[in-house]
Parts: sequence; structure tokens; C-alpha cells
Amino acid sequence: MNGNSIGTVKSADIFIIIFTLKHKYMIKNKKVVVVLPAYNAALTLEKTYNEIPFDIVDEVVLVDDMSKDDTVEVAARIGINHIIKHTNNRGYGGNQKSCYDKALELNAEIIIMVHPDYQYTPLLIHSMAHIIANDLYPVVFGSRILGKGALKGGMPIYKYLFNRFLTFSQNILINQKLSEYHTGYRAFSRKVLETVNYEANNDDFIFDNEMISQIFMADFEIAEITCPTKYFPDASSINFSRSMKYGLGVLRVSFTHFFYKLGLNKSKIYLKK
Repeated sequence: MNGNSIGTVKSADIFIIIFTLKHKYMIKNKKVVVVLPAYNAALTLEKTYNEIPFDIVDEVVLVDDMSKDDTVEVAARIGINHIIKHTNNRGYGGNQKSCYDKALELNAEIIIMVHPDYQYTPLLIHSMAHIIANDLYPVVFGSRILGKGALKGGMPIYKYLFNRFLTFSQNILINQKLSEYHTGYRAFSRKVLETVNYEANNDDFIFDNEMISQIFMADFEIAEITCPTKYFPDASSINFSRSMKYGLGVLRVSFTHFFYKLGLNKSKIYLKK
């Protein structure tokens, strides 16, 4: 065997090793896509991105909701391939709609939403993806309330009490037993996103609760895992007045769910796609 052939063999071996390392952790041959709904996340985006476990994550999608900082530029610099920039601010719910549409377009089978403000660590993506890939649950939430993560992470006491009151009310009205309905760390199977009519939901923060209502109405189950959280100046958060508006919206969605189950009202969010 001459020197050239030895070099060829070594190159082939290296290619096989690289290919194996890249694909050996693909979970049950299912494509995992992480979506990042972004608004003014330039200061925290790279830190969030660097914790994404790319041994199982195939694609990352960032949707920028007309940020006033250089979120898009940072996303391009760190190598995010799928960047969508809204030409007008569509709101948190509108941002998620674009995220999920793009993930489905990329043939994602497991879709995980992580906020790029670094309040939630992407290090739990492994656990959340495996639960869905092994058909244990079709939806997984990272809960700040299980354990003592919320208060330890700096959640303001009024928000913690507000969260507890709303969750208690929602569990009664929706007849479920979640530890919280308000986490922004969520993972879905493709089937869930293809089933629930998330496009019919509100474009503001109430989108999340409408989607939970849709998920339960479609007879899907939700698993929860303990998630640490961090509250700091660069992390996004809604102010007190918007929190009150959000709380009233949450109760409206819960009562809508309750009366719909009784057959006493109709709602477009429960219509099939």
C-alpha cells in the first residue's frame, strides 16, 4: 500500500468518525429543532445558544420580533442558520407562531422552545427530548415551581403568589394538576403542533395558556420536570400592569375551557386545523 492510499484510508476513517460522532445521539431517529422567540435578546442570546446540546439538536430557529438591539446580528455571528425577522412587532404569541411554522417546515419531530433571555437553561433539552422521543408524553414543560427553583432564582414574591393563585384556579377549571401553567420552557411532539390550532390563538402572552387549553382539549398529556430559573436585569419580564392584564386573560381562557367542556359555549381556538 503506497503513501497515497494510506492517506486516503486515514481520511475515510476520519470522515466515518466525524459522521458517527455527529449522528450517534440522534434520539430514536427523530429530528430535534430548538426555537428561540427573541425580542431584545442580544445580551443573553450567545450564552443561551452555547448551552444547547448539539449532540441531539439538529436545527435552531430564531424569530426576532423587531428587536431594538442587535439580536439578529448576534444570531448571525454565532451561526444560527434559520433567522426570521418580523417587519412589525407581532407580540410573544405571534413570535411563537412563526417559530412553530418554521420548525414544522424543517420536518422537526420534536420541537423545544427556549427563551433566549437565559432565564431557563438549555441543559434540560436532553431530558425533555427523551421523554417525547420515547413516547412517554407528547408535551413536556420545564417547571419553575416544582422544588424551590422559582424563589431561589429570584422570582419576585408577588409574581410567585400570582403564579400560585392562577395555577390553583386553572387546575380547578381545567380539571388538571400542573404545578404551573406559565413557564416559557416547553417541548412538543410534531403531532401536537399539527393537531392544535395555535394559529387561532392570541398574539400576546395569553397565547401560552390558550395553547395549554387546546392541548388538554385534544386529550394530550403534559409532563413536567424541575427547572431552575434566573431573574436578572437582562432577562425579559412583563411589568405589574401587564401582569394584571395577563392574569385576567388567563382566567378568561380557563372559564372558556370550562364552559366549552360543558357544551355551553363555542371558541375558534378549539376548531381543528
